[in-house]
Amino acid sequence: MNDQPTMVPNNTEERRAPSFHKATPSGKRTAAGKAWRKPLLWGLLIALLTAVLLGGAGMVWVNGLDISKLEHPLPEPTFVIDAGGQPVSQLSSSRIVPVPLNDIPLDLRNAVIAVEDRRFYDHAGFDLWSIGRAVLRDLKHGSLKEGGSTITQQLAKNLFLDSDKTFNRKFKELGYAIKINFTYSKDEILELYLNSIFFGEGRWGVEGAAQQYFGKPVQKLTLPESALLAGLPKAPSLYSPMRNKEKALERRNLVLSMMREQHFITEAAYQEAVATPIVLKPNHGETLKGKYPSYVDYVLEEAERLYGFTEQQVLTMGLRIHTAMDTSVQQAAEQLYREDSWFPAGPTDQPVQSSVVVIDHKTGAIRAMVGSRGEQVQRGFNRATQLKRQPGSSFKPLAVYGPALERGYTPDSTLYDGDLNIGGYQPKDWDGQTRGQVSLREAVLRSWNIPAVWLLNEIGLDAGMDYLRRAGIQLPKADRNLSMALGGLSEGVSPLQMAQAYGAIANQGVLQRAHAITKITTKEGHPLVEALPQPTQLTKPMHAYTLTLLLQEAVASGSGKAAALGGRPVAGKTGTTQLPATAEFAQIGANGAKDAWFVGFTPELTAAIWLGYDQTDRNHYLTTSGGAVPAVLFRELMTRVLKDVPASPFPVPQEVLDAQAAAKAAAQAAAQAQLQQRLQLEEQLNLARQQQQGNGAKGKGKKKDD
Repeated sequence: MNDQPTMVPNNTEERRAPSFHKATPSGKRTAAGKAWRKPLLWGLLIALLTAVLLGGAGMVWVNGLDISKLEHPLPEPTFVIDAGGQPVSQLSSSRIVPVPLNDIPLDLRNAVIAVEDRRFYDHAGFDLWSIGRAVLRDLKHGSLKEGGSTITQQLAKNLFLDSDKTFNRKFKELGYAIKINFTYSKDEILELYLNSIFFGEGRWGVEGAAQQYFGKPVQKLTLPESALLAGLPKAPSLYSPMRNKEKALERRNLVLSMMREQHFITEAAYQEAVATPIVLKPNHGETLKGKYPSYVDYVLEEAERLYGFTEQQVLTMGLRIHTAMDTSVQQAAEQLYREDSWFPAGPTDQPVQSSVVVIDHKTGAIRAMVGSRGEQVQRGFNRATQLKRQPGSSFKPLAVYGPALERGYTPDSTLYDGDLNIGGYQPKDWDGQTRGQVSLREAVLRSWNIPAVWLLNEIGLDAGMDYLRRAGIQLPKADRNLSMALGGLSEGVSPLQMAQAYGAIANQGVLQRAHAITKITTKEGHPLVEALPQPTQLTKPMHAYTLTLLLQEAVASGSGKAAALGGRPVAGKTGTTQLPATAEFAQIGANGAKDAWFVGFTPELTAAIWLGYDQTDRNHYLTTSGGAVPAVLFRELMTRVLKDVPASPFPVPQEVLDAQAAAKAAAQAAAQAQLQQRLQLEEQLNLARQQQQGNGAKGKGKKKDD
């Protein structure tokens, strides 16, 4: 055997190679396949890198989107609470009343998910299947008609984007949705959506929609009602049950069928719901928003001025502002001011205006306030608090007679009523006559001007200014003159100021600061501020009581007779200011007036009423006085608000009671002394008679003996 290895030529492989290729018919195609793999791999690599870069850029862009608006809770309305603890008005900067998700019925949540975004809890803020389906339909129709938006995308559109249908807007919507989805939980997103979506008829959010269509809070919605609301956002006008009940019913039942299909409700629940007719109970706008505008405007002012709240805080923080409003008094005042028959007719271009403030003088609580006649709007001009007008003779008790009583004058004191010229100031009585001398009582009853000016000059201007300051009326230096006695002021006073000042007289000389707010709390009831009583002494109780008696006589038999309430005691004073002494009013003369007032009180309430034109000119002036229309308005208002309150007398101060008791005791002692003197005198007379009779008997006896 040949043990040597077989030698293979060096070119053996080279020779076999051709035979190998020949034996493989597809060899050329394999080589060609290898030729395009490399470009394909490069292409895939480039595409992958591009996708990574685009994805990274997209992530950076999405991450940079500002959704901080969602971090702030939706503005919550603040509620104004009346003295009885009931909400009477709503303050809000938003059209939305937000409610937490747990307060929204599960049926309503499921209905919205069923019809708007069935995969809501499964996708990442966008649904590729829905988007793809929408794109195909849009391409088919050649326009952007299909939405394909998830609940998250709709939330993004509502809060951050315009409603135009462009690819750019849809792209932004997708980006916002992705960021929202990775920032907030699904429940948080659903809550934000349900509180911000438009449901038609001017209502945003489920709470507003529930109130608008069914007159109830969202928590009390039934399954059929929830399904109806869920069907509205797609086309609120088309499916509104107030506009088209048939289409609303069709849409509602479609939502119910989708809920059944997605196993949110059973077949039995579905059958019962679709058989239920649509029953609307709209509140026709009878919400708390915008109610009692004059009073609520003052509440806002007080919250800002006294307690430091900004208007934005009041409108967005969901506060509970407890007030002193008595709704029965407030409603009576508003109803009276809606009845034109109680007011003088005026030119159609400018009605006669009026305002009224009613306070409880024992506490300073503002029970009612109406700032104008006609339609009232919030944040309008409030004539009860913002108007400043000359008060006329209603100022006399504050500027003259009150301080005079403090200085020893009495109702029987004699005052001068003749021609008067003090430094060029020459007041005249309203009847153009003089009486020489009158009592202080008569000057108040007849509202004579000359005695009031003379008396202010006697007691001094500082006495009047100081009394007014204690009454809460701070006059500027320009008013330090004798015309102050007749209410001739440079700026004037408001009805609220007058009510507060007269309230101090009614309250036995103790002024309680007039206030609307009693306390402010959070919506959970945690106290933030509380109004504390701030009594100040205007005058001694005895002087206040004397002034009350004088003002009571002014109503009973003086210039304020039209304000009398029959068997109920009333005290008060009229006020009328004349037209300016200018050429414009020269022909009108004493037949016209600029302002008319009545300020008065019962043992329960004090009220100030002003009447006049916003702009007084030769075509717009009053032909009435404070003793006419304002006094009648006072009488009518008090008749309505006190109809169920038993009449009671004005309280008598203890000092007066003590003085009366002392006077009675003194009178009794004097009477007893007189009786004792008379008895002693009679006894002396009897003794004298007896002596005379005894002497006579002796004389007769002697005669007999003789």
